[in-house]
Amino acid sequence: MPDEPIRVLLADDHPVYRDGLAMLLDSNPGLEVVGTAGTGFEAVERAAELQPDIVVMDVGMPGLDGIEATRRVVADSPHIGVVVLTMSEEDATLFAAMRAGARGYLLKGANQAEIVRAIVAASHGDVIFGPSVARRVAEFFTGPTPPSRGRSDDPAFPRLTPREREILDLVAAGRSNAHIAEVLFLSPKTVRNHVSNVFTKLHVADRAEAIIRARDAGLGR
Repeated sequence: MPDEPIRVLLADDHPVYRDGLAMLLDSNPGLEVVGTAGTGFEAVERAAELQPDIVVMDVGMPGLDGIEATRRVVADSPHIGVVVLTMSEEDATLFAAMRAGARGYLLKGANQAEIVRAIVAASHGDVIFGPSVARRVAEFFTGPTPPSRGRSDDPAFPRLTPREREILDLVAAGRSNAHIAEVLFLSPKTVRNHVSNVFTKLHVADRAEAIIRARDAGLGR
């Protein structure tokens, strides 16, 4: 008997794109689109109801975004693979999706063959990225390895001052600027300035990316 088709749920808040993609995927004999969802909440509900093999998930959806929806789908049904298909090229969004449990990350410029390949790979338990995304992931993990924590003669992020490292440690622990100001007896403006300097020295775009870099270096534990 031939293999059963991979059952797919599509979650995207743009009906024209969602319906067009559903038609494209349904034309592939190895895939079956079993349902669609227009919000993150609906994606979680329909995944629980339909138990697809794969959810193709947009990120920017109303009510509940695709990152949190991915986290809930994977928590409720770990056997379901989630492939994120989004316009967002930000590293912070990419790593947030992977931390939420996504098995794939594609940009919406991907063609039908790339999307099908990602769905098939994810259904086999593999993790797959679109070409441009894969390059950024490779660069992230092949960059300079942070030194081991605890070596005062060779600390991670040597360009940071002791105060900036202290603040980055608290940022990585999930503390807000207001909380950091209270703990370190600094003014909120001073903390904001320190955080801005940290972002510049780490070459990161936002707080989420700084947290990823800091935790990979052992901070915020």
